Amino acid sequence: MIKVSIVVPVYNGGPYLDLCAPSLLRQSIGADAYEIIYVDDGSTDDSAQRLDRLAAEHRHVRVIHQENSGWPGKPRNVGVRVARGEYVQFVDQDDELTPQALERLHDLAVRNNSDIVMGKVAGTMQGPSNVFKRTVEQCTVEDAPLFESLTPHKMFRRDFLLGHGIEFPEGPVRLEDQLFMARAYVRAKTVSILAGPPCYLWNRREDGGNTSSRATTPEDYYGHLRNVVDAVKEVIPPGPLQDHLLRRSYRVELLRPVIEPRVLKRTGRDLERYFTVVRRLARESFPPGVRDGLPAISRLRAHLLEEGRLDSLIDLARRTADVKPQVTVDEIRWRDGRLHLKVTAGMIRPDGGPLTLVERYGRLHLDPDLLAGIHGAEDWEVPHPLGHAHGDLLLHDTARNQWWFLEGDLTARTEPVGPGRHRVVVTGETVLDPGTVANGEALPPGTYTVWCSAQLLGVGRRARITRGASASPAQPGSLLVPGPTADGTQPRLVIPDWGGPSGQLRLSVGLAGRTTLPQRVLQRTSAAPLLRSAARTLLRRLPPGARRKARALARKADRWSKAGKV
Repeated sequence: MIKVSIVVPVYNGGPYLDLCAPSLLRQSIGADAYEIIYVDDGSTDDSAQRLDRLAAEHRHVRVIHQENSGWPGKPRNVGVRVARGEYVQFVDQDDELTPQALERLHDLAVRNNSDIVMGKVAGTMQGPSNVFKRTVEQCTVEDAPLFESLTPHKMFRRDFLLGHGIEFPEGPVRLEDQLFMARAYVRAKTVSILAGPPCYLWNRREDGGNTSSRATTPEDYYGHLRNVVDAVKEVIPPGPLQDHLLRRSYRVELLRPVIEPRVLKRTGRDLERYFTVVRRLARESFPPGVRDGLPAISRLRAHLLEEGRLDSLIDLARRTADVKPQVTVDEIRWRDGRLHLKVTAGMIRPDGGPLTLVERYGRLHLDPDLLAGIHGAEDWEVPHPLGHAHGDLLLHDTARNQWWFLEGDLTARTEPVGPGRHRVVVTGETVLDPGTVANGEALPPGTYTVWCSAQLLGVGRRARITRGASASPAQPGSLLVPGPTADGTQPRLVIPDWGGPSGQLRLSVGLAGRTTLPQRVLQRTSAAPLLRSAARTLLRRLPPGARRKARALARKADRWSKAGKV
């Protein structure tokens, strides 16, 4: 029985096919349980020959050659129609799957009879997404932010696609992925989300070949966005849910030409042309509830757009471009083998003052210092200051470019900053467990940085946690994660420090017993009584020569500590 069919549209993939293929050929689900369908869309390079060689060498590889259609929609549709698997996984020719991706996604799909399964995406084309913050067995568009992930690199039940006639548009269609996903999401009865280890590696090609370089006009591009909007309206009746689902298209796609940085780069007729097109679409295709449910600054942009105030949008963009995050570390300490961080994050204006709300007659208005002189923005009321406000702490694996969300959520609240003034912040305690944070496993050796992400009043920023932001900048001591760990490795040492030009909070992780890491631990923590026992254990594991050097470093560290240098 074929459980999964991988469908790969190909056009002039060249050597990237050789980079992608190994990750597809060696899936842990077993070669008898899946097939790989390459659909060659009339390649003019040697892609056809490369694919035929793969098919000759591997019995679970099939190749279909067709005349060039120019876009990936038709090859994907052909692949779905000829697939023999219960589920279909779309993969682009220059991306990769992780070794257990199909097995883990299919297990989740079968357990829940899912129509769609979304696996965590990593790589140079993908930043952290809170869609994958936690594994969700069952959800729909009504209770999960599915529209925040509109790429098709997911697993779909084949009968679901065929039964509803869900296909990619064929030919030169912009936003074809969004149209396909919109049609699928609004019809899916069960969607599952797999957090944990990444399943899909979406990497930017060195030649830029996996980014769209075809020229387009605003009329063409936003004409296709209208099709995405219509796909939602076709199934979801007018009301709060429809407004909610359309909000992402308004916020991300429609407003893009009239906010920073693009509105500050385009000029003259080019800018006016984009402004005219998106204004018309906003007024014709988006119900008022879409705009009214946006956070404060996004709602103001929508108001200025629909009122025809391009100059005001430019003025607002110049000011919001320089709004920066302000993160305060209220406390940082080890407790029960886990690093606890209490933080508060807000936003500051270009002049350095906090981005505030002003209270007048029992109502809150957006910061007049930010809006001064912007026509149409006077006394902009903020009836729901905590709407859409949220924040998270994240750990970034700098070598592998992977992100993990820390345990615990930051809570939005307002706090007074002067007579009649308040600011919106997210605050709370999060927990970093080095033994489980990496998708339930211990952190592999490497260097990690800690970040804070916040969305407040319609401004989203991600900032490093730095020593200057800490109310208590002293670094916490190091931690020995006992072993053997789940993957059979030695115990691990976790060393937090404030490093780099900005004094960013970093974690250095290494296997206990290796010379360099224990030396660094002794340098930093030998003066801490609670860590001496762990340090002695490590010393006993070192070769005699390295042990002598480590003891010498420990004595030097003690002298530095007493002198106040560490």
